[in-house]
Amino acid sequence: MSTLPTPQDPGPIRACTISRDVQAFDLLIEDMDSLLGTNWGDIHINEALAYLAQPEAKQLEFLALALEAADEAQLDMLVQIVAQAQARQIGVILIAEDVSPATLHQLLRAGAREFVPYPLPEGELQAALSRLQAPPPAAPGPAEPQAAPSARPVSTGGRDGVILAVQGLAGGTGATTLAINLAWELANIAAKGETAPRVCLLDFDLQYGGVSTYLDLPRREAVFELLSDTEAMDFDSFSGAMVPFENKLQVLTAPADMIPLDLISPEDVNRLVGMARDHFDYVLIDMPRTLVMWTEAVLNLSQIYFAMIELDMRSAQNALRLKRLLQSEDMAFDKLRFALNRAPKFTDISGKGRVKRMAESLGISIDLQLSDGGRAVTQANDGGTPLAMAAAKNPLRKDIAKLAQSLHALGQNSTPSD
Repeated sequence: MSTLPTPQDPGPIRACTISRDVQAFDLLIEDMDSLLGTNWGDIHINEALAYLAQPEAKQLEFLALALEAADEAQLDMLVQIVAQAQARQIGVILIAEDVSPATLHQLLRAGAREFVPYPLPEGELQAALSRLQAPPPAAPGPAEPQAAPSARPVSTGGRDGVILAVQGLAGGTGATTLAINLAWELANIAAKGETAPRVCLLDFDLQYGGVSTYLDLPRREAVFELLSDTEAMDFDSFSGAMVPFENKLQVLTAPADMIPLDLISPEDVNRLVGMARDHFDYVLIDMPRTLVMWTEAVLNLSQIYFAMIELDMRSAQNALRLKRLLQSEDMAFDKLRFALNRAPKFTDISGKGRVKRMAESLGISIDLQLSDGGRAVTQANDGGTPLAMAAAKNPLRKDIAKLAQSLHALGQNSTPSD
């Protein structure tokens, strides 16, 4: 293992690893030796701040901060190490094994430039170092159009798409089912000879998001990287984090790991939704059931915000509480459209009366009533396919298809406003 610089060293120390025990990262040692020979050293994590304060630290080209789960107890010190390295213009590459996304997020926010999981993939440290040392991009100018890979949406821009958000006011009200199937119906709504609308689906339920499960899609690591630094986001990174479904629907799944809902801020949401709106005709957002600090941002950006309820006491109580909150804070309550899932059948006079009394007692309008699709809905979700593909004649599918038709007709006859 290399050591810190001494007068007898044959060459300057170009980089250092920072760890509790570098011997636990044998692959990192091999890669550092391969890249730098003997011109690198190792610093114990408790000595890093003192070393970075010394004049000789200025010569370092980069730091490889190697972390394990046990190091998360020293998060405050880790953030200080990254911040001090950034202040000295020393790039930091995170090498992490079993470290939570929340910790990585804070270190990236503090100024770490690159993240590589451990065990190190072949050539990944070299690639991270190349990106770290790459010169900043030149000022943007006229660019030659390039063909995008078929798996990614083509950057068109300037579409000013319609934003439709869906939030369940109680567990199991079918919010994700509505978001997925409405997105799929809109993606397939064009008549023969017409250009199909461009549709994307954003799963903002960062902890329990089920869109990837219901559509049988993989969760990409690029999602977490995108959410961690939306300021650096461009259309290439945005589309690179998305997964296509049947080449008709683009989906941004929830991250692979469970992360805090406050990982993203209202500003992050504005950037993400703004990027989607600029490149798609319809943007469907599946919201978490919990109200968070960026819920208002989505509400303000949406043309319609569907609030999913059922004909039960918990939905009624939560709908009333949400109404009081939005009205007391002078938020955009008028954008809410209460949608009743598993609504009574047309012939159920008693059930229809209960729906009317519920709406009157809450002082709301139930604008959308969706049929009970029965077991076919669960089977379609478990099978990873929309209802239109799994059970086209299902009553719930027919209701969602009618909703898509009416929304598309409105979109064709009017210009959506922010």
